[in-house]
Amino acid sequence: MKDLNEYYQEDNDFSQLSNKKQMILNSNNVEKSNIIHEFSQFVKYFYKMDIKEIEPTTQNINEIIFEEDLCIIIDELVNLILTNLNRGKEEKVRKQHVLDFISNNESNSQEIYGWLLNNQTSSNSIYLLGYFNYYGIGTEINKRKSFELYQKAANLKNALGMYSLGKCYEVGIGVDINKEKAFKVYHEVADLGNPHGIYCLGCCYDDGIGIEVDKEKAFELYQKAADLGHIFGINNLGCCYDNGHGTEVNKKKAFELFQKAAILGNDYAQYNLALMYADGKGVEKNVDSAIYWFKKSAEQGDKDALNKLNKLLKEL
Repeated sequence: MKDLNEYYQEDNDFSQLSNKKQMILNSNNVEKSNIIHEFSQFVKYFYKMDIKEIEPTTQNINEIIFEEDLCIIIDELVNLILTNLNRGKEEKVRKQHVLDFISNNESNSQEIYGWLLNNQTSSNSIYLLGYFNYYGIGTEINKRKSFELYQKAANLKNALGMYSLGKCYEVGIGVDINKEKAFKVYHEVADLGNPHGIYCLGCCYDDGIGIEVDKEKAFELYQKAADLGHIFGINNLGCCYDNGHGTEVNKKKAFELFQKAAILGNDYAQYNLALMYADGKGVEKNVDSAIYWFKKSAEQGDKDALNKLNKLLKEL
């Protein structure tokens, strides 16, 4: 039987740690509005027409709805994505929330994509068109196009555009891998005070992405992101205290941070918290609590948590 605190290989760029550290490739229910309903009805009407008869333009659309109202639709989608990033939602969950937003507002992805094509006047609309191309929402997946749009949005200092551009350079999405450029972009978005950008910059220093490994700097950045309420930052700060990376080992502090992020619903933190309870580190050993949190994490799709849960149940 393997010890409960055995090392696990983390996803993608993660280092091996005895707990789980996160790095992302960062919902609320949104009320329906008359603006979105009118927009939806207009676009539905447009798509019934012969494309040869009329080519949609921003001017055509503005005859139906004010430009500032159309921007609200896009801004709400972008804010939804950013909020989910800061709340520690996984990639597939973030995408589903975007699709749910569109569906719940009596529209569809093709309609939104068609409108975005003709409203590339703000950094948010440029970024979102890149997002749609990346995930194939309302169109076919086109990673090269998404990269180009992220780059354009980033040049306008759009925080999500900058983060996404950094990720493209980091893992090679629509462009060759370039860790140094990824680090530079993450640094720029962090300088804007964006919590997710600060967190990503911390990951660069933690894992040596485009820069020399500097655990103390990573700790400092995770602390800053955590102070801004970034859930991934809270979890990774806990990992620093648990492993003594960039700071002295403090199991009690690690436990408190994992607990905070776990209660907020982060599956990695739930797994880490369960490990603390299972091994009695930072808190009194409590198998029932370990089972509870392994189960919570497993319910969100964490396979390591499911394996740990099954092992614990067999031992009872």
